[in-house]
Amino acid sequence: MDDWRSFAQQMATLARDLLAQESVHDTLERITASAVEFVQGCDAAGILVLRGKRAQSVAPTEELVVQSDRLQERLAEGPCFDAARPSADERTFRIVDFGDSGEAARRWPAYVPEARKLGLGSMMGILLYTEDEELGALNFYSRRPGAFTESSETAGWLLASHAAVAFSSARTHSQLQQAIDTRHLIGEAMGILMGSHRLTERQAFDSLRRYSQDHNVKLRDVARHVCEKGALP
Repeated sequence: MDDWRSFAQQMATLARDLLAQESVHDTLERITASAVEFVQGCDAAGILVLRGKRAQSVAPTEELVVQSDRLQERLAEGPCFDAARPSADERTFRIVDFGDSGEAARRWPAYVPEARKLGLGSMMGILLYTEDEELGALNFYSRRPGAFTESSETAGWLLASHAAVAFSSARTHSQLQQAIDTRHLIGEAMGILMGSHRLTERQAFDSLRRYSQDHNVKLRDVARHVCEKGALP
């Protein structure tokens, strides 16, 4: 990365662009596309999120990313798998050359030779986190050995910092919007029950809640059924 002034301008533009995305999915896809665009040596990128022992590939730019994530999940080892693990001691991992029998091969002895068969030459994984939460790992892949330099890692860190804030903000906004939509849905369902069964507001809500608990169905799903069908299931 020779022109850091230009890169800084690109990051400023990207920060505004990320916050302008309309959904969490759009935000994540913009993040990984930017990784390929802005980080020198990067051929493909993706975000790995761990749910217990399950790995979820988010916004991969190529199928290669999904294959690598599945491989790490199956083997329960790998740099991106480690970076995405909650409370990871290290926040950056780098494999300089998948063909080398050095530290990476010793650290991830099952993953490295299998990843080489996928056509990977080198890779980086950087933890996505904010002050309050760890979100996963932003991962950079190259088909060439030695593709990622110290400058690549610095650029990746800067991108990951912007990405973590945008990811967290988009997710918070999505959760808030979902809560508002659910509240409106429940209110509409209560109104239908109040009108059709001459219930009070409290009785209508209790009817929805009781059905939800008795049948292990989410309250918003019960409310949606009432809105669509005009009655409880």
